Amino acid sequence: MPLDRLTFLGLRNLDSLDMRPSAGINLVFGANGSGKTSILEGVHLLGMGRSFRTQQVKHAIGHDSNALVLHGRLSGSPPLPLGVRRQRASSELEMRLGGERVARVAQLAEALPLQLINPDAFRLLEGSPASRREFLDWGVFHVKHDFFAVWKGFRRALKHRNALLRHDRIDLQSIRVWEHELVQWSERLDALREAYVERFLPVFEETLAGLLSLPGLSLKYSRGWDRSRALAEVLEQGRDSDSQMGFTQQGPQRADLRIRLERRPAVEVLSRGQQKLVVSAMKLAQGRLLEALTGRTCIYLIDDLPAELDIEHRQAFCRWLERMQCQVFITSVEREALAGLWQPETAVAMFHVKQGRLVDHGQYDFTTE
Repeated sequence: MPLDRLTFLGLRNLDSLDMRPSAGINLVFGANGSGKTSILEGVHLLGMGRSFRTQQVKHAIGHDSNALVLHGRLSGSPPLPLGVRRQRASSELEMRLGGERVARVAQLAEALPLQLINPDAFRLLEGSPASRREFLDWGVFHVKHDFFAVWKGFRRALKHRNALLRHDRIDLQSIRVWEHELVQWSERLDALREAYVERFLPVFEETLAGLLSLPGLSLKYSRGWDRSRALAEVLEQGRDSDSQMGFTQQGPQRADLRIRLERRPAVEVLSRGQQKLVVSAMKLAQGRLLEALTGRTCIYLIDDLPAELDIEHRQAFCRWLERMQCQVFITSVEREALAGLWQPETAVAMFHVKQGRLVDHGQYDFTTE
């Protein structure tokens, strides 16, 4: 379901905002520092309970505000309101869904599936495996209802084993109990991830082919421990080494998605523009797979789409967005950078942000420029 209304108060340098976005393409343009990326940040906070610009939500509160209050409404019969609130003097993020207070961010994430494409997205190629695991687990979470319970069970077992490893003397009976628990949850988690990647790969390959030609690019799932050995054996034989390190060295917490071009890591070979298209294809493919498996659509937040892309690849990117018929929020410094890229039948809602104030320019036909 798309968002049909956004109201933000106390978000960075934005004035009080009341936005009625289109269910399709929404272009937000403005000068650097005007506040356009803050709009994407507000939507991200609504769906993820956290910012993509700062680790602490309190830093997103405007200098002259005592609180951050964000509300959104998902269209439907009936509409579904959601909101988050953070007082500057408090460390608690208050979250509401359908008028009721909720305790888990996962409830917001389930209601508002989001994909963010911004400079941080390059971490999928150049960052640590943790970034790729987060990407992978987002996909599994949204298509497998039991994923969250499995993930929590795995994290609990891992935490207990790690705590026992740090004792001066290992209690063999206790650690064996938690290793058994860890193996059970790990195997279930690995199976969910592996099954998801199998469904994801053909969608990703098709999406990437629509953006650019990269023969030889491969994406492979690595589960985090030796495939030729059972995890129970790995944990038992690695116990002494793990004790010296103070943590469990192998398991699903070390899983990764290995992205290579021929035999080399893709990040070492691809240009910056090619990297952006690869990570964008990964994000778009996740949304496409979500819709195919669940019938639900994903909302895309794309910060500075034109950056690092030539006109041909901008157009290819926009064609995918049109084909997917999903809600998209795109920022750009100059609206002309996206002129002439849309099909005549595509309605593009335009918003201009100037010194923190939002002006709705209504529907705009770029094809006339």
